[in-house]
Amino acid sequence: MSWVRPVLNLSLSWFERPWLARGASPDKLRRAFSFKSKLWFRAPRGTKFTADRLEHVPALWVRPKHCDDDYVILYFHGGGYFMGSPTTHRALMGQLAKLTRMPAVLPDYRKAPESPFPAAYDDALAAYKALLARGFEGAQIVIGGDSAGGGLALALLAGICREGLAQPAMTFAFSPFADLTVSADSHRDNDASEVMLPPEKMPQTAKGYLNGADPRDPRASPLYASFEGAGPVYLYASHAEILRDDTVNMAARLKRDGVQVVTRLEAGLPHVWPLFHNLLPEARVTLSQLAGHIRVRLFARNEN
Repeated sequence: MSWVRPVLNLSLSWFERPWLARGASPDKLRRAFSFKSKLWFRAPRGTKFTADRLEHVPALWVRPKHCDDDYVILYFHGGGYFMGSPTTHRALMGQLAKLTRMPAVLPDYRKAPESPFPAAYDDALAAYKALLARGFEGAQIVIGGDSAGGGLALALLAGICREGLAQPAMTFAFSPFADLTVSADSHRDNDASEVMLPPEKMPQTAKGYLNGADPRDPRASPLYASFEGAGPVYLYASHAEILRDDTVNMAARLKRDGVQVVTRLEAGLPHVWPLFHNLLPEARVTLSQLAGHIRVRLFARNEN
């Protein structure tokens, strides 16, 4: 355990969780997230950023200094489906891109309340199909995401299974928001240990995104999806966070469908701790471990 972890947790519990709990407008939350990401998150030196479109979806390519463009990480940022952007998460992907020596692309999927469900899912599916249309094979693509973006990545994986599209090499998710019924025990049990997300706001967040849709729709809540035929999935969450059970229950769902799942539950870390790779040694360890899994999976799939 690093000395940074308790300091970071204390700071988040004193400032970030109360700020989110106060219920500022989406615009204020978006501006604050954008400002804080520029202040705290830094991509490795030499990282290049290029704007693009994947079909109708704006996107940002993140390329490390030394890069193999034969592969790509398709990454969906978090933010409760109403805030966040490729810019807020480009430093995180810059670090993972450097470790994997492959580019990442972050779609700027549509968000609530302006564009509620299923806009984000539709954009995710369009982005994946666009990569296939550009000549990437499924085995050359890794899908990932964090928080709401992690749920979106898993929902996309289920959609790929439903539509019979080429399977990605693997999928990963950091602290995925995978069950928009917001009914898991950890929302209550981890109230005292959660340092970032106010549990009382999670039903409102889900409701604002769903806009009257069924929270058990598999395009919104991958916990209720079918994953038969899906490739391997890597899930990461903290024992201390309120979304812990989304990961635990998601792993069980995937295993019931015969999917190979690796689950890492870490002690005492904040929600989506890899975002803090500039500060937190544990975040760098997680990203290094994930990068190793990605390279093994890609090479194993593409040597066959």
